[in-house]
Amino acid sequence: MFHRILIAVDGSPAAHSAIRTTAELAFLTGAQVRVLHIDTSEVVYDTVVGLEDDPTAHRVLDSAVTTLRQAGVQADGELLDGLVSDVAQAVREAAEGFDADLIVVSPHHRNRLAGWFSPSVSTAIAHNSRTAVLLAPEQG
Repeated sequence: MFHRILIAVDGSPAAHSAIRTTAELAFLTGAQVRVLHIDTSEVVYDTVVGLEDDPTAHRVLDSAVTTLRQAGVQADGELLDGLVSDVAQAVREAAEGFDADLIVVSPHHRNRLAGWFSPSVSTAIAHNSRTAVLLAPEQG
């Protein structure tokens, strides 16, 4: 089944469900998990603006890794810096570098108009990845 799972987390409430789903799946299959968090920036005019500070980015990553380890899963983490527009590509590249056979992400539901102009990261990953992708929706 799955031996190497990459989970991309962003610190949103939806990520908690993706982490729980990954923990259950990895525990059942004995898979190794790599947690990926991208400390994102955006270009505004001619300036790169960080959207998250370093301590927050580390906290998001460390919390996910700790949760997985407490569930009995072998997990490590990777923190990257990147532009918002490059996140989907960075996730795909990290999955390839980790030799993942599954990528887990939490979809962010957006209205049809917003999705038309700027597809969500999860949609971009799912449509352009050579690795299987599991979209783990937020559980209410």
